[in-house]
Amino acid sequence: MKTGESSLRKRSGTCRGGFQLAVFSWQFSVGTLLQMGTVKDLIVYRKSFDLAMEIYELVKRFPKEEKYSLVDQIVRSSRSVCVCIAESYRKRRYVAHFISKITDADMEDCETQTWLEFSFACKYINEETYKSIYYKSEEVGKLLQHMVNNPGKYGVVM
Repeated sequence: MKTGESSLRKRSGTCRGGFQLAVFSWQFSVGTLLQMGTVKDLIVYRKSFDLAMEIYELVKRFPKEEKYSLVDQIVRSSRSVCVCIAESYRKRRYVAHFISKITDADMEDCETQTWLEFSFACKYINEETYKSIYYKSEEVGKLLQHMVNNPGKYGVVM
């Protein structure tokens, strides 16, 4: 096998009881795995990480009474977007699991938007900040939807 190639292998045998057993497995050369890169190479990961860090810095100015409610929730949900993307990228051998984790990331992104709306309604952030962060969150959501619709482009074995 040359660098950058993959192949499907079939192994067969007889198990207890005389039943024929066939197992299919993918074999990847080292070059193929290296070409895929890491989750940190994904634009959606970098954008969601940057957004989570921006939100973390922003909420430091929120009132102390919001520390264990709004602040914790918006920080947790914004970080969860990155975590779900990372988990999905590690499970890209399984289409259903990949898509499930990406939809979880999208759900967390929507939750972040809702907490952002509360932050604006409570006047903890101004309209310009709200629109800027909301736009970035929408961009992440569009990239996540692209991943759901095109898993093969992200190394998912179809």
